[in-house]
Amino acid sequence: MKKAEGLIREIQKQAKQSSFPDGEPFAGLCLSAAAALASKLGVTRRAIEVAALEEGITPQRYARNLKSFTPQDQAALLGSRVCVVGQGGLGGGVTEILARQGIGALTLIDGDRFEESNLNRQLLSTESGLGGLKAEAGADRVGRINAAVEVTHHAVFLDAANAADLLSGADVVVDCLDNLRDRFVLEAAAKAAGIPFVSAAVAGAGGHVSTIFPEDPGLQLIYGEPDQAPLKGVEATLGTLPFAVTLLATLECAEVTKIILKKGELLRNRLLVVDMMDNTFEVFELNPQ
Repeated sequence: MKKAEGLIREIQKQAKQSSFPDGEPFAGLCLSAAAALASKLGVTRRAIEVAALEEGITPQRYARNLKSFTPQDQAALLGSRVCVVGQGGLGGGVTEILARQGIGALTLIDGDRFEESNLNRQLLSTESGLGGLKAEAGADRVGRINAAVEVTHHAVFLDAANAADLLSGADVVVDCLDNLRDRFVLEAAAKAAGIPFVSAAVAGAGGHVSTIFPEDPGLQLIYGEPDQAPLKGVEATLGTLPFAVTLLATLECAEVTKIILKKGELLRNRLLVVDMMDNTFEVFELNPQ
């Protein structure tokens, strides 16, 4: 109790008056002050930020979140862990957005390495990083974006044997894979662990996204039976354009946020299909036959 009281007093001493873009004042905690307090008190920066929010003090880095989110919402995001499976086009975008938004812990999984064809769309890929491990690049990027995020990375391919361990502790799993068979393996592992699962796929200038809870029929309503699904989806023939990848990653992050905060309308048992060449956004009900 005394330690907690001391932490709060230290945070209150460092809080500075600031204002939102609309002029409304708020007590803010700057990045350097949060880092210094974490070092001085021997706690994580995430713990400092959560304690600040609970006292009505807004970390400056989240000030632009705090008109759409409440302080309690932001604290809930900081208290959550999201597992992002795949660190390519979708995964790199999802990782970037979730780290900036303030998801407190990320587990990043991918055994692949960067190659030249990734450069058109994968945010984590660079010319100097070709040949490097995608999972390592994701972890490095998170550290440079938001050092308060606890990031764990695994440079392995998820399979039926390791999936349970890799997903352990996650509140939400995000499917950023590029093949259907592994997607079914991931869904089965998420269901077995009782974890909500957000899945997306990109094809050319469009794609789709859906949210699946453990008790839902899930991917079979989109792709058919697992043993009959092809290895690759239509992206193998239509390609993957960068603006489509970025949009679908954004839509996945929106679903993750709504799951954690228990707010908004989820794409549960529904499929949002996007085609940006036609400017169409359609939602289809997924009903078992």
